[in-house]
Amino acid sequence: MRSDPDPNPKSEIRNPQSEHITVLLHEAIDLLAPRAGGLYVDGTLGGGGHAAEILKRSAPDGVVIGLDQDEQALARAREVLAPYGSRAVLRQQNFRDLPAVLEELGYEAVDGIVLDLGVSWFHLRTPERGFSFMLDGPLDMRMDRSRHQTAADLVNTLPVAELVRIFREYGEEDKAVAIARAIERARTRGPITGTVQFAGIVASVFPPYPPRRIHPATKTFQALRIAVNDEIGALREGLQHMIRALRPGGRIAVISFHSLEDRIIKQAFVAGATSCVCPPKLPQCACGKVPELRVLTKRPVTAGPDEVDRNPASRSAKLRGAEKLSAQS
Repeated sequence: MRSDPDPNPKSEIRNPQSEHITVLLHEAIDLLAPRAGGLYVDGTLGGGGHAAEILKRSAPDGVVIGLDQDEQALARAREVLAPYGSRAVLRQQNFRDLPAVLEELGYEAVDGIVLDLGVSWFHLRTPERGFSFMLDGPLDMRMDRSRHQTAADLVNTLPVAELVRIFREYGEEDKAVAIARAIERARTRGPITGTVQFAGIVASVFPPYPPRRIHPATKTFQALRIAVNDEIGALREGLQHMIRALRPGGRIAVISFHSLEDRIIKQAFVAGATSCVCPPKLPQCACGKVPELRVLTKRPVTAGPDEVDRNPASRSAKLRGAEKLSAQS
């Protein structure tokens, strides 16, 4: 399994409020194929880059429901999308809560959904949010700051075995055991509360090799962030809700930044596109399962050399898409 060379950055479109670039912008929206009058969901609104492109292409009356669990991201996106007026409907929600949002708004189904997973450069460059090992700040990492449990809470209270599981499963970190034991030793001397402090504990496990491509704490920070925000649980649950929410012909496009996310997305799409799941020895189908999806991307779409040159964060991005089939398909 492969881990990415950066802490899952999700860049944003260049605009007056942001100095960043939306990853795979045109590829994702081309896959979604917005049309006038359609109803779309941007489940990870961020800086509003994908939502703005959908609104442009679905003019004059297409609507985007924009979801983000981070109130600061939502405030920035609200400014970017203000020119579209009531066509942009924004809510502070995790995309796993899509069924409740659609019920509140009185919608039964949507024509398209886009997700751009990961953490934005805004988070990495805001020390008080605690996502970056390069900037000193509180060890927080909450996307939704109304959540009670911070990264510091996990680091200071979880058993070594659970820390090892998190670092291995979510960060694919080979030195998970050594890092967890280093944390255990460090917290006997006092609580671990800061990002730079924590990064130093992780780095102490690694020999003083020549300068490496990535910081030694990259995978551990990634894993801890995923655990704090239950990102894998949200992705598994959210994908099922979103596939159900698509109307026939509706499409879903998902951009991921590390192999664990990409594997979950691929498996969900393949499962949705599979018909009979009966044991091979049965003479005829007994399960009655019919495919509900058509996979649009045999292989994930990745950024080309020009985009990687403009935006190095895009080098680990993978885009997958699927289309909802009609009940008769």
